[in-house]
Amino acid sequence: MTGLNVLIADDETPITSILRSRLEKAGFRVRVASDGQEAFELATEEAPDVVVTDLQMPRWSGLEFAQAMKAEPGLASVPVLLLTARGYIVEPGERDKTNIRSIMAKPFSANEVVRCVLEMVGSSHRSLRKESA
Repeated sequence: MTGLNVLIADDETPITSILRSRLEKAGFRVRVASDGQEAFELATEEAPDVVVTDLQMPRWSGLEFAQAMKAEPGLASVPVLLLTARGYIVEPGERDKTNIRSIMAKPFSANEVVRCVLEMVGSSHRSLRKESA
């Protein structure tokens, strides 16, 4: 186990199950939340290394969650991958208030998500790259 944490926030259980399985297979520890507010609470308990969040969720959206993280000193630099329905655009001004590093349209490949997460954690974690290949 690498010790690197990924927090997934999505209200669709099939998506979180698939992503959890693929990310754990790649060597990450994974926690899951079903909405942005729950995700923020989990993130403040234990800061993740990377966040994968859906845009449209109950209570707090992925954008609201990402904005709350950016405003929290211990979470402000955590990279975020935002998953969104095709065609939904996040305005640049809104994105600037977050640490969203990448936006991926649904439907997506779980392997693409893993690759993106690996890029976000950086090349210093080459053992993860080998496991996910």
